[in-house]
Amino acid sequence: MKLFLLRIFTWWSGYTFGTQFWTWRFGELVGTDETGNRYFRTKGGKIDPTLGFERRWVLYNGYAEATRVPPDWHGWLHHIVDVPPTEENYQPREWQKPHQPNLTGTPLAYRPAGSTLSVGRRPKATGDYQPWTPGS
Repeated sequence: MKLFLLRIFTWWSGYTFGTQFWTWRFGELVGTDETGNRYFRTKGGKIDPTLGFERRWVLYNGYAEATRVPPDWHGWLHHIVDVPPTEENYQPREWQKPHQPNLTGTPLAYRPAGSTLSVGRRPKATGDYQPWTPGS
């Protein structure tokens, strides 16, 4: 029952029934990536008359996090390249880093020195700060 309600009301923990129906009715599977995300486009590459180009979308495997889309699929989703990675021999560049998930809101998030959430104590003020006062 919980999974049923999640599929109706939430989109962040996976796709909804509406998205599933739309994909079944109008979508064509183009490929999957190494994390299990599935990529779709309109059947036959048909041009959407309201957009002027074909629709492309992704169904995430698990939690919907846009940073989980690899660079090769990102280029295809955003119409930067016309050919999906499954139809070409894509080789990542040597400067491309492996995927790192978005760590915001987790214990592993970056917390600079002086942050109220960082470990330890905040450094004392150095005395070089002069507050602004109106009229002076």
